[in-house]
Amino acid sequence: MEKLDIRRGYFAKVEGDGLFELMKEIFGNCKEDEGWYRSDYGAMRPISIKVLSRSELAMEINTADIPEDQVLDTMRKRNIFLEKATGYTSKERLKKLKEKAKSGKL
Repeated sequence: MEKLDIRRGYFAKVEGDGLFELMKEIFGNCKEDEGWYRSDYGAMRPISIKVLSRSELAMEINTADIPEDQVLDTMRKRNIFLEKATGYTSKERLKKLKEKAKSGKL
């Protein structure tokens, strides 16, 4: 399970049905299961997201074997979704992850 920080002010976009609607918009489908929102798209079968707090999301991804051309599309969609859900670009998420690792918070 990966934990993702939510940028200040972005929680309003994912609270309530916001996360469900965002997943439907990006991945084309979504269902709720015991507090987790699950969707299938490309190599992510499923991608599961859960709001942990106003500042944190939890994400689990299982991957399937698919052709390489679909992997790039899958990663683009994942990054678009995470940027809209957390407010952080992929570079910013990587930087925050490195900071947490350096400070021993992982």
